[in-house]
Amino acid sequence: MSDRPAILFVCLGNICRSPLAEGAMRAAAEEAGVDVDIDSAGTGAWHVGNPPDERSIAVARANGVDISRQRARQVEPADFVRFTHIYALDADNLANLRRLAPPDTTARVALLMDVVAGSEGQAVADPYYGGAEGFSQTWADVNRAAQALVRQLLR
Repeated sequence: MSDRPAILFVCLGNICRSPLAEGAMRAAAEEAGVDVDIDSAGTGAWHVGNPPDERSIAVARANGVDISRQRARQVEPADFVRFTHIYALDADNLANLRRLAPPDTTARVALLMDVVAGSEGQAVADPYYGGAEGFSQTWADVNRAAQALVRQLLR
């Protein structure tokens, strides 16, 4: 593993929340000139190979970010060594990640919103069964987290 930070965002299916987190982080890191590897994955395999949900693509696009080329994948054991940080979007996925983590894990596994002052312990709500408003809120949450992560990386 290199000294270069590498961040993996994880939700359930890797089609709504974690693709938005990946997109927000890529945009924030690029704007700040931060060199970091960024990816996303899901704990479940239902959507492997699929693009993000159209509503995620739309809300990202509305915020100047293109996530349409991302493809869903499932977390794999190598991720726990390849990435320096793995951020779960909610407590259930955090528990699943901790259960899946192999003994040689080197990544720091944590809840994403723990990086946002005042939002510690909070989940990024899954907008899948809701409307556009839920996706906008998800974008707002992951964008705040991305900005906080960039500030941490610049220290």
